[in-house]
Order: sequence, then C-alpha cells, then structure tokens
Amino acid sequence: MYKSTYRKKEEKIFVLVMQAACVSIVVMMALIIATIIRKGLPALNWEILTSVPEGGFYFGGSGGILNAILGSVYLAVGATLLALVISLPSALFLNIHLKKYTKLQNTIRLIIDVLWGIPSIVYGAFAFTVMIYFGLRASLLAGIITVALFISPIMIRGMDEALKMVPHLLYEAALSLGSTKYETAYKVFLRQAVPGIATAILLSFGRAIGDAASVLFTTGFTDNIPKSLDQPVATLPLAIFFQLSSPIPEVQQRAYAAAIVLTLIILLISVTGRILSVHYSKNDMK
Repeated sequence: MYKSTYRKKEEKIFVLVMQAACVSIVVMMALIIATIIRKGLPALNWEILTSVPEGGFYFGGSGGILNAILGSVYLAVGATLLALVISLPSALFLNIHLKKYTKLQNTIRLIIDVLWGIPSIVYGAFAFTVMIYFGLRASLLAGIITVALFISPIMIRGMDEALKMVPHLLYEAALSLGSTKYETAYKVFLRQAVPGIATAILLSFGRAIGDAASVLFTTGFTDNIPKSLDQPVATLPLAIFFQLSSPIPEVQQRAYAAAIVLTLIILLISVTGRILSVHYSKNDMK
C-alpha cells in the first residue's frame, strides 16, 4: 500500500516536471520569435529582400540582404547535398554490412557522436588551417566543404537511428529471397526509412543554414551575389552578426529583419519536409 502511494506521488512529480519543461520550451520559443518580430518587422520591406547592400549599408545606408539570403541558400543546399552523398552510404553500410559486428558498430557510432559534439568553430578553424596550408582563399566552395563536414555526423546519426527502426525480419526476408546486400540497402531499408531520413536531412539543413562559426573563416563576406564557387559569399548568420555589431539602431533593426527571414526559411523547409514525409508514409501503407 505504501509503495503504491509512493509510486503514484513519484509519477505525479515527474509528470509535473515534464509539463513544466514543455511549457518552458514553448515560452522560450515564443519569446524569441516575439523579440525578433517586434524589433525586425519595422525594417522588413520589399527593398531589403530584393536588393544588395549599397555604399554605407552598415552605417545606415540603403540596400538590402539579398546577397546574404541567396548566399545562405547556396551554402546550405550545397553542403546538405555533399553531406548526403557522404552520409547515406555510410548509414546504410553501418546498418547492412556491419550488422553482425555489433562492437564495431558501437565504436563507429561513438566516434560519430564525438564528431557531432565538436563545436562548429573547431571545424571552421580546422578548415581555415587547411586553406592556409594549401594557399586557398575564402570562398563558397570552402564554406560548402566545411559545413558539409560539420553536418555529416548529424546526418549520419539521424539516418542511422531511422534505419535501426526497420524490422530485422525485412533484412532476413530480403536475403532469403536472393537479394544482395546492395539491393537490400537501397530497395528495402531505404524505402522503409524515408520519413526518418528526410527528418535527418532537414535537421542537417537547418544546422547548415543557421550556423555562423563554421563559415566565419572560410566563406569570407561580400556585398555581391557569388557567380562561381571560388568567390566569397555572404550568409544570413554572418549578416546578422555584423549588423548587430553596429551601434546604429537602424542597422540593428535590419539584423532582426534578417533573423526573421532566416527563421521563416527554416520553418518553410521543415513544414514542407514534414508534409512530404507524411504523404510518403501514407502512400507506403496503401
């Protein structure tokens, strides 16, 4: 009787703690969104979205953040595609070819987790050191490679968790029907794990487009829209950082306007990916 009462009280306490944590997260998110909207909405207009910075932009002059918007999209899309080329085969190899080697699997996962935990500034510093050694300059390509290395552990582990959810019976059934491990990986496991893989890609894209530290030394910064991979590129996070560093209130407002644009881009991609994942899951069940 005493143990039953104690467990009920313990359960109520943990439920209250979880509810408080959820409410705290929602409140913090609401405060962040309300802050950037309140401070950035007055500066958000068509001109700032469709024009590049002009002379004296960071001192209150005219112009916009189109260069940073397109630069962020170029960088995030390029890095996500490059990371996908690395991550998808790695996750499939980890779950198909190394399925019988549990200790090796766990070791590789531990290494990937360590790489995931390394701050993005370390990736940027490493890439900058390599660039100096080979005499390379800051460019869109350097930024894409750096960010791809940074988000690859995130993408691999996300895909790995999705592939681990595929029933083991499907693996055995595919092999018993004469499928090779390659066919089992790309025709069975990949199809079953599409929603989880899409989530991993979106999570990686969000980290790629929103990170400033990893590209601080590698992409450079420019007021122009890059026309080739060897040119420097501006990004929204760096634009926000540089504009918030200005003592001019009007320039700081533009930084919050850029933050609104960045938040909307991530929200749009996330919602679109979620819709596609749900749609694919429904079609797969029919």
